[in-house]
Amino acid sequence: MDCSTIITIEAGKRGGKPCIRGLRITVYDVLGYLAAGMTHERILSDFPYLTEEDIRACLAFAADRERRIETIPA
Repeated sequence: MDCSTIITIEAGKRGGKPCIRGLRITVYDVLGYLAAGMTHERILSDFPYLTEEDIRACLAFAADRERRIETIPA
């Protein structure tokens, strides 16, 4: 999934953290809700301006970022 059209980073918004479509909700916010056990349906109900595609973009963004983390051999 190409999340570059959904996940935006603006220096003056939320401290430059990755946000969804220029809104003030961050990827971190959505991931935190999911980690806390919120369902996609609950997130979409609580934040009606979000879409299922937004949630999937957050997951894809986090997966890509995790993939890029370099590990230091022990």
